[in-house]
Amino acid sequence: MRQSMKNVRIGRLFHLLLCLAMTTNTQITEDRILILDFGSQYSQLIARRVREAGVYSEMYAFDMSEEDIRAFNPNGIILSGGPESVHQEGSPRAPQVVFELGVPVLGICYGLQTMSEQLGGKVEAGTVHEFGYAEVDIVVRDQLIGHLQDRENQLHVWMSHGDKVGAIPEGFQVTASTPSCPFAAVSDETRRFYGVQFHPEVTHTAKGAELLSNFVHKICGCRGLWTPEHIIDLRIEQLRQQIGNEKVLLGLSGGVDSSVVAALLHKAIGDQLTCVFVDNGLLRLNEGDQVMQMFAENMGIRVIRADAEQRFLSALAGEVDPEKKRKIIGREFIAVFAEEARKLDGVKFLAQGTIYPDVIESAASKQGKAHVIKSHHNVGGLPDDLEFELVEPLRDLFKDEVRKLGTTIGLPHSMIYRHPFPGPGLGVRILGEVKKEYADILRLADDIFMQELRASGWYDKTAQAFAVFQPVKSVGVVGDGRRYAWVIALRAVETVDFMTARFAHLPYDLVDKISTRIMNEIKDVSRVVYDVSSKPPATIEWE
Repeated sequence: MRQSMKNVRIGRLFHLLLCLAMTTNTQITEDRILILDFGSQYSQLIARRVREAGVYSEMYAFDMSEEDIRAFNPNGIILSGGPESVHQEGSPRAPQVVFELGVPVLGICYGLQTMSEQLGGKVEAGTVHEFGYAEVDIVVRDQLIGHLQDRENQLHVWMSHGDKVGAIPEGFQVTASTPSCPFAAVSDETRRFYGVQFHPEVTHTAKGAELLSNFVHKICGCRGLWTPEHIIDLRIEQLRQQIGNEKVLLGLSGGVDSSVVAALLHKAIGDQLTCVFVDNGLLRLNEGDQVMQMFAENMGIRVIRADAEQRFLSALAGEVDPEKKRKIIGREFIAVFAEEARKLDGVKFLAQGTIYPDVIESAASKQGKAHVIKSHHNVGGLPDDLEFELVEPLRDLFKDEVRKLGTTIGLPHSMIYRHPFPGPGLGVRILGEVKKEYADILRLADDIFMQELRASGWYDKTAQAFAVFQPVKSVGVVGDGRRYAWVIALRAVETVDFMTARFAHLPYDLVDKISTRIMNEIKDVSRVVYDVSSKPPATIEWE
């Protein structure tokens, strides 16, 4: 009897584990939110916030076909903001099927306005345009707003609109308002249609993430299945199904995307993966050795290191134009990678670190239809004789999701959260002609800068920081003598999206310490300057 009960318990436990495994591997995208994009600069943020709430989401153009919408089978639909006015001729409208599917709909800004017009309400030009911070008064606590508030019966939100809803459709109620925007939030609880004139997806709306969470969880009934652990398990299963026993080639740069792809592939297919690491001589101090130690020595991945420093420097000799330097570096990288690829037999797949923003941006055709874009069978720029099938395990992930995957799978935090580094490397941080002497000086200066930022706690407070080599000599004093040596510029910026940025207000004592170390430890540098330009008008990189 005891043995029988034990067997029953084991059977139930096995069944539970099996159900959990099935949930992880097949169901984490079944609860899903469809985002229809009307052209807002914040549209990608909506998708990111939904995923941060643990729910899978995808973003498509506003004119997605009825057939595709039904095939997507969403638990809920979000209509984004946009720059248009509903009164303009030919202004975009949501497909009518959105309001006929029987699923919850949330309209944000323009999304609220087109929903109101299409369902019988009215939109009018606002007498006061609201751009920026606003306080909205909560009138009714529906399922969307729930118990949220920043002050008693108030929400602190971010507005960005000219037009506003003047009359709500039949069946709707006003749930929040401002003195100049009487329908700041509305809802039809029966049909589960909701709308907000403000932007809950931006961080300036204090309770915005919670409001979106209310929509996807409480209203749409989605479960929080979209987690790094579940994504990793799903990707490994998908990679094994796609690749089988075939071989895969990956261009490993040491950056976040290719590093996470390498770790995922190695976990999924082991020795079937070969990485090619092109050392072009334009990397940061000891970066090549660090990549080899991490992936080849520590993880046991087969990595071919192509030492091409002299080749790149020869190709760049005499060139001062930034765009031409970029093209030369890109051309030589493809040539070196192709040469190494030809030495390998039986490789069927080429892995790439394509991420979701790349897919969305490359899908920006004249109609802006992300859903018509398909993968090419050959990586752009590779010779025609090298035809591979693409493997893109990060294709539907945002950068922040890729970073979370990286740390979850075991890659070091210092690698995954390292500051961005341009594809051409130091080639665009050396102004004018690229020479080995300049690259060696810049590597040392940049490393000192990073050491001090980390030691002072400022590295994680800045979004990007780096040194720039100036090909001009400035007079300095050493002992009783004068010397002419090179100039190094320091650049550090604070930004959320890299579209705009302001220079980091580093403490003067810290800047002084960095400058002193660089000039004392690098004899070929006699002057250090700090870049105090913001973007716009300046760009973050100098070239």
